Amino acid sequence: MSKSRLERRPAARAVLAAAILGAAAERRAGGPAPPRQCAAPPAALRGLAKMAVAAALTREGGEDAFRRLFRFYRQRDASDLRGVVDFSVPGGQVFRSQLSISSVSDQDAYRAGLQPVSQWKAYGLNGYPGFIFIPNPFLPGCQRHWVKQCLKLYPQKPNVCNLDLHMAPEKTIDLWGQSKEQLRRKGSSKREPRSLLEKLRWVTLGYHYNWDTKKYSANHHTPFPSDLAFLSEQVAAACGFRGFQAQAGILNYYHFDSSLGIHVDESELDHSWPLLSFSFGQSSIFLLGGLKREEAPTAMFMHSGDIMVMSGFSRLLYHAVPRVLPNPEGTALPSCLDQALSSDLPVGSVIEHSSDEDWQVCAKYLQSSRINMTIRQVLAEGQKFPEESGRDGKGRAPSEDSQHQENSRAKRLKLNTES
Repeated sequence: MSKSRLERRPAARAVLAAAILGAAAERRAGGPAPPRQCAAPPAALRGLAKMAVAAALTREGGEDAFRRLFRFYRQRDASDLRGVVDFSVPGGQVFRSQLSISSVSDQDAYRAGLQPVSQWKAYGLNGYPGFIFIPNPFLPGCQRHWVKQCLKLYPQKPNVCNLDLHMAPEKTIDLWGQSKEQLRRKGSSKREPRSLLEKLRWVTLGYHYNWDTKKYSANHHTPFPSDLAFLSEQVAAACGFRGFQAQAGILNYYHFDSSLGIHVDESELDHSWPLLSFSFGQSSIFLLGGLKREEAPTAMFMHSGDIMVMSGFSRLLYHAVPRVLPNPEGTALPSCLDQALSSDLPVGSVIEHSSDEDWQVCAKYLQSSRINMTIRQVLAEGQKFPEESGRDGKGRAPSEDSQHQENSRAKRLKLNTES
């Protein structure tokens, strides 16, 4: 049996996760991880609210526990969200998580558009060692930079996006330029044609993920954006992972009818480094499960500016996004996105001011959308990709049609738009 097939089995993944715990702990600044971060995840601590929701769902057609909860939260009329963890009012299975404050200088935090680490709040979940949730640590106005980059700069060539699959190369060179006027004039009617930016589902950066082979390769690589690399390095260092290298990124673009299927991020060759997730725009429900899909997941809200870190044991857990929700403030955009950027940026800041015209386009897009950036390190220091014969490493990504096939394995790591 091949190693890749073996690693996909829950039992093998459990052994691999145990090894990752040790390797990840060594990487954390200040010595080993706290004892409660290294304990095995007892099912009894997964939260009474989650257990109540899971118990209320009947087993249909042999569905696993994760799929049942995914479908429950996916429903438009699933208005009872009392079982969803809200980190703005932490309690129950939520506890405060310690950060490595000395690993990131205040100046470097400012340069990345972040508050000093000493001002961040960070939380963990009982039963999920290595999982860290950081509610919006961005300085006022700085989220706008990352939104603009995700819409205007990062989709540009040589980066790869879903529209490359069925459009001529010259048609996808400047998605922003072809979409901005249409977006600015856009009304509330669902009958209006969608702009190209509204058809954007994913963009890959750095080592480009091959959706067919589920692998990365040395010869399908483009330079990783330096500003995003700097942001990622500061967040990783604050969480105890100094030396993290941002080598690959997948940007997902969600609308109110979008979801992200159940999957595990295991294609990277080195799992001892964390997976970083940044969210902007409207809110969502995120499901974090176990090593097997039979384990019922914990549901939690993600709001604009929130950062999630999956490391150690939690690095290889099943997760998904069943639903995108309007932000809880009931306004077109969350108030954190209405804040203006300071005119006095520090020397060496990676943050750039957005013109009023550009932000007008971004704001219109975000009124019904959410953007998520997931950043990962693919290779350990000095590690190389294994030799592969008969492939150019690039492969073609799956068509959008495959994104609508609920049981498709290829769907697990990309955006769905199931109703």
